[in-house]
Amino acid sequence: APAPAPPAPDRVRPAAPPPAVAVAARPIVVTGAKREAALDALPLAITVAALGDTALADAQRGSTSVAQGMEGMALAGAGPGRNRMFLRGIADSAFSGENQAPVAVILDDSRLTYAAPDPDIRLVDVERVEVLKGPQGSLYGAGALGGVYHIVIRKPELEESAAAASASVSATRQGGIGYSASGVVNLPLARGALATRLVAYTADEPGWVDTGARRDGNRVRLLGLRGAIGAQLGDWRVDATGFAQWLDSRDSAYVYAPGARSRAAQLAEPHDNDLRHLALRIARDSGPVRIVASSGMTWHAVDDTIDATAGAEDFGLADPQTLAEDRSYRTWDSELRFTGTLGGMEWLAGLSHLVARQHNRAVLTGAGGELAIDDERRSATALAAFGNLSVPLFGAVSLDAGARLFRSTANDSRVLPSGEQSFEYHRSGITPALALSWRPHAGEIAYLRYGSAFRQGGSDITATGQLDRLQGDELAMVEAGWRKQFASGARIETGAWYGWWDNLQSDMLQPNGLIETRNAGDARTMGAEASVALPLSRGWTIEAGGNATMAELTRNMTGVELDDRHLPTIPEYTLRGAVEHRFALGGAAGTVRAELRYLGPSRLSFDPAIDRPMGRVLESALEGRITLGPAQLSLGVDNLLGRAGDTFAYGNPLRFATTRQYTPQAPRTVTIALQAGF
Repeated sequence: APAPAPPAPDRVRPAAPPPAVAVAARPIVVTGAKREAALDALPLAITVAALGDTALADAQRGSTSVAQGMEGMALAGAGPGRNRMFLRGIADSAFSGENQAPVAVILDDSRLTYAAPDPDIRLVDVERVEVLKGPQGSLYGAGALGGVYHIVIRKPELEESAAAASASVSATRQGGIGYSASGVVNLPLARGALATRLVAYTADEPGWVDTGARRDGNRVRLLGLRGAIGAQLGDWRVDATGFAQWLDSRDSAYVYAPGARSRAAQLAEPHDNDLRHLALRIARDSGPVRIVASSGMTWHAVDDTIDATAGAEDFGLADPQTLAEDRSYRTWDSELRFTGTLGGMEWLAGLSHLVARQHNRAVLTGAGGELAIDDERRSATALAAFGNLSVPLFGAVSLDAGARLFRSTANDSRVLPSGEQSFEYHRSGITPALALSWRPHAGEIAYLRYGSAFRQGGSDITATGQLDRLQGDELAMVEAGWRKQFASGARIETGAWYGWWDNLQSDMLQPNGLIETRNAGDARTMGAEASVALPLSRGWTIEAGGNATMAELTRNMTGVELDDRHLPTIPEYTLRGAVEHRFALGGAAGTVRAELRYLGPSRLSFDPAIDRPMGRVLESALEGRITLGPAQLSLGVDNLLGRAGDTFAYGNPLRFATTRQYTPQAPRTVTIALQAGF
C-alpha cells in the first residue's frame, strides 16, 4: 500500500530536549530511502533522531549529540569540524586526507560532502536526522560505504506566520563562558501559495585548554544562516534553499599528558570548517506517479594551521614556524526520480549526476620564506541510473530489490619535484541491494538484507617520488534486524551484521607528518546492537542501548607487520542508558533527564608505528526543563561526573612521532537556556 502521508508541518515553537531517537505511537515517516515511507516498512537499519514538535534546537548541538543517542555511529573525537564519521565499524582512517569519506552527509536531497570531514551542521530548525547504517550504494552511489547521515530541515509553511527565538549561556569548569542564540521566522507571502522561512544561529563555545599563558585557547565560534522560499504551483511544490555555516576553532584541544587540560607554550593552531550550499527542489506528490527533481551545489573549505617549530626540519626550510593545510571542495549533486505503485508493488526509478572537485595544498612557512610541500587536485564525475522494487510475496512477507548502474570518471593531478603528474580513472559497474522482510503487525518489521557500495580509486606517492594509482575499494554487507514500535510509545530494535571490504583505502600518517592514501588490504566488520525505550507509569521513561563491533584487516597490504589488525577509531563496544521523568508543576510542564554513555577501547591506527590506545570514555549529562505556554527554561550539565577520558590520541602530526598526544573530554559545563515561540 502507498506510504502514509507525512504529518502536517508544525508551526515554529520553542525548542525541546536534545535530539533523541524517536519514540512515537503514530507511524514515523522517513525519506532517507528516496521515497516517503513509514519507518516500519523499510527493510534496512535506519535510526531517526527527531526534534519532535519543536522547530528550534540549541546551536551547540550537532552530529555529536546525534551519535550519543543511537548505536553504531562513531565520530573520530578530534573536535567540532575536525571529525570523521563512521557507521557500523566501517572505518578507514582517523585522519582527514584526500580519501573520500565513508559516510555521505545529505541535506534534504543534496550531498554536502564528498571527501571533507564532518561539517558538524547544527540542528537548528531541523525536523529530524535519519541515519542509514551499512552500505547504501544502490541509492546513493560512490562513498556511501558506511551509510548515510541525512538531515531533513523544516520547509516554509504556506499558511501561518510564526517566529521563535532561543538564547543560552554556558560556563565550563576551569574554562571560559560561552553563549548561543538562534531565531526562526516563517512568513507567508501569498497565503497558501508562497512563503519564506529564515533561520539564523550563532554560538561561542567555551575553551578549556590552556597553552602557556594563552587561556582557554580552543574556543569555538559559529555562525549559521539559512533562507528558503517555498511555493505551491498547482500540484507542484517548489523549494529553493540557501544555507551557510562558518565554524572557527581558535586552537586545538590536545595535550601531552593523560587527563591534563594544559600544555606548554606553542603557536596557536586554528581550524576553519566553512560551508555554503544552494539547492532547488521541484516535486509533485499527488497523482499515480510522484516526481522529484533536485539540484544542489556546495562549496566547502577546511583550513588548518599547525605549529611547525618542531618536527618539520626535514623539509629543508630554515626555522620552520607553521604548516598551513588548505582544502577546498565543491560538490554538485543533481537527481531526477519517480515513485509509484503498480498493483501491489511499489517502485522507484531515477537518474543521478554528481560532480565533485577538491584542491589540497600544504605550505610550510619559516624564516626562509614559504615552501609548498603538497599540491593536489582531484575531480570525480558520476552518472547513474538507479531503482528499487518492493514486491509482496505472501502473507506479510515482501521482497525488495534495488540496484544502481553507474559510470564514473576520476582525475588526480599532483605537483611533484619532478613536475606535475596526473592519472585518469574510469569505472563502470552495478551496486545491488536485496532484502526480504516480514511485517506481522503494524509497527513491526523483521528483515534480512544484502547491500553494497564502492569508492573510486585515488593516487599515492611512491618511495621514489612518483605518482602511483590506488585500487578502488568495495564493501558488501549482510544484515538482519528487527524493530517494533508499540501503541504505548515503547520501542525495541535489534540488529546484527557481517561485512567484507576489499582493497580498503586508508589515509595514513607518514613519518614527515603528511597524510597519504594507501590500499591497506582487505577487511571484515561484524557486530550486533540493540536498543529499547520503555515508558513507565507516572511519567517515567527508561532507555538503554549497546553495541559490540569487531572490525579488522584480514589481508595486510600496508607493507609492515601488524601487531593488531583492528580497524581504527571504532570502539569495541558502547553502552548507554537514560532515565526521564515528566511531571506537572502548577500550570507548567516539567522534565528531568539523566544520561550515561560508555565508549569502550579503540585505537588510532593499525600501523604500529603510530598506533595509540584511546577510548574508555564515560559521558554523563543531566538536564531539567520547565515549559509554560510558548516559553521554556532549561538547565543542563554536561560531563556531570567530571571525567577526562582520551577521546582522540592525536593532535599535531609533526610532533606525533616524538610526543604522546591526548584529547581529553571537555570539563563539566553548565548551560542555562531560554526559548520562546511567537
